[in-house]
Amino acid sequence: MTQHDLPRPALLRGLTRRRFGRRAALSLAGLSALGPALAACGVKGKGRPAASASGAATEFWKGRTGTGTGTVRFASWPLYMDPAHPELTKFTAETGIKVDYQEVIPEMGPWFARIQPQLKAGQDIGFDLMIITNGVQFRQLADAGFLAPLDHSRLPNFAAQAGPAYREEAFDRGNVLTIPWASGMTGIAYDRKKTGRDITKLADLWDPAFKGRVGMLADPAELGNAGMLALGIDPVTSTPDDWRRAAKKLQEQKDAGLVRNYYDQSYIDALGKGEVWVTQAWSGDIYQKNLSEGTDYTFVIPEEGGTLWTDNLAIPVTARNPVDALTLMDFFYRVDNAASLAAYIAYVCPVPAARDQLAKDAAKAKGDDRAEWEAAARSPLVFPAAGDYSRLHYFRDFATVAEQQEYQRIFDPIVLG
Repeated sequence: MTQHDLPRPALLRGLTRRRFGRRAALSLAGLSALGPALAACGVKGKGRPAASASGAATEFWKGRTGTGTGTVRFASWPLYMDPAHPELTKFTAETGIKVDYQEVIPEMGPWFARIQPQLKAGQDIGFDLMIITNGVQFRQLADAGFLAPLDHSRLPNFAAQAGPAYREEAFDRGNVLTIPWASGMTGIAYDRKKTGRDITKLADLWDPAFKGRVGMLADPAELGNAGMLALGIDPVTSTPDDWRRAAKKLQEQKDAGLVRNYYDQSYIDALGKGEVWVTQAWSGDIYQKNLSEGTDYTFVIPEEGGTLWTDNLAIPVTARNPVDALTLMDFFYRVDNAASLAAYIAYVCPVPAARDQLAKDAAKAKGDDRAEWEAAARSPLVFPAAGDYSRLHYFRDFATVAEQQEYQRIFDPIVLG
């Protein structure tokens, strides 16, 4: 079977159903149970201060020289690369480094539970490179010292090509431990045939004209962000008082009968059935829904702001082949390779220059490939403009489990009450 005999990528990915597994890494659901478990594992209080990051990197990479000639064992999520692995084939041909690529991460919770005991014992987890989502588990891995500090002198493509937004992420400022693989946005999706007008603001989710037709996300992190941004509060620097103000505003929306339901990824079905007309949404879902089913839903980043989440490349501190892993990380920041990856996965690409490259590649392609690549190159959901990024915010990076639990106690009653 050839690559072109396989089902189209949009059909394989469906409605990006695997994304909800990665979104679970940002969810605070079940955090009360998570806190004691993490404490019992001893995963706390081992953070590496930013000031010492450079020294830590120097110490980790000391004596690790050369370009590497081994095998990179790469842990990934399902359907996060073309099944034919064209980029990896190219990488091996250019460098002589083989790649053992395995789609073994179902979601961050189970992945963390699998690798934490080995990392705590200083043992090899069987992988040199992994894709992890910013969120609760990332913070635990980072604070426990389980992630290798990156040697940026060996990441020239990242330095030259990474978009500005990916150098200032609140969860890992300066990319001390990670560089992005792909990302996505949380904003608003709507059916203009139902709303009768364009939706531009979070305030529209409080419009009485849409009573009973508004969808909100059940994830406390996403829901809380909507409430805070609607009030002009930056989630990154928010305080418990800000959370309570946001919860009050969200409760007012609920009490007014505006909210049809608080959804997981099933909001996309509710939108399709006309049960909701306007809803909080994830960019990848709307892009894939329109591409695979021919719908014409609109996704917008609200004037008050949306959120940006990221799946990131990281090297476990026990990696056997970290030099080879770092070489592969930088390989994906070469423009031609970033464009090739974006053409298949169609999530937000962290390499802005890949847009023009993808458009050039599309002009040379034929059939379905040409249509899909042209659509991806044109889409602001894959290549957001600078103005879009200026309205995107990161998630709150909690300092302690207790702080996370307080956040959950404030927002959970809105969904569960």
